[in-house]
Amino acid sequence: MTAPASTQGLLSVKGITVRFGGIVALDGVSFDVRAGEVCGLIGPNGAGKTTLFNCLSRLYQYQEGDILFEGKSVTATPVHDMAELGIGRTFQNLAMFRTMSVRQNVMIGAHCRSRQGFAANLLRTPAVRAEEKRLEEQAEEVMRYLDLTQHRDRPAGDLPFGIQKRVELGRALAAKPKLLLLDEPAAGLNHEELSDLGRLIVDIRDRMGITVLLVEHHMSLVMAVSDRIVALNFGRKIAEGTPAEIRTNPDVIQAYLGGVAH
Repeated sequence: MTAPASTQGLLSVKGITVRFGGIVALDGVSFDVRAGEVCGLIGPNGAGKTTLFNCLSRLYQYQEGDILFEGKSVTATPVHDMAELGIGRTFQNLAMFRTMSVRQNVMIGAHCRSRQGFAANLLRTPAVRAEEKRLEEQAEEVMRYLDLTQHRDRPAGDLPFGIQKRVELGRALAAKPKLLLLDEPAAGLNHEELSDLGRLIVDIRDRMGITVLLVEHHMSLVMAVSDRIVALNFGRKIAEGTPAEIRTNPDVIQAYLGGVAH
């Protein structure tokens, strides 16, 4: 991959350590994600990938270290302010409102960046109505981009799994993130959907200018779309580099018991 990435660290993970009782889930993990790149985060089951994502989303607290976004610590940022900060996320297990329509699910993402206060929303001021129209147009644009418009009024839970994954991605994109955290986006997808996902991830970076941090077990996908890859094992960073470097790294090969490239 050739990325239009800058040398600026959009995200800096600095010595993050997480303990659950006597278990060390992350042990001093550090790496940067540069603006404009797709960064893959890999490792065997139990390596600490989802724990790290939960730290980045502020769902988990860390005992040591710091996380900087655009040079500022997010350690004291409440979880409900992360979207406004510019960090969006999808989940390994679908997290959506199954009885709500596709459009309503995507609109929830758009509302994460709403600028109007509670009183203004309650009174339906002109400013609120204007912003609502803007958010609806934003949601429609995202649905067109993800080919969801034909499903816009259907309950999200009634749709095939692959389309549900796109709905969740649409909700994340509607919040206009600067950094998109994709947690196992290929899980449950068929071969054709997997190919489409790879093209989509690169297009999100190229067309929307969104930096992507990707956790994924499908090594062919990670190798195809990533500009750089960070490898974890037993809560520690064991390697960092280009896909070509990671593919031949002996520590990574040992962690995967025979190799990551197929």
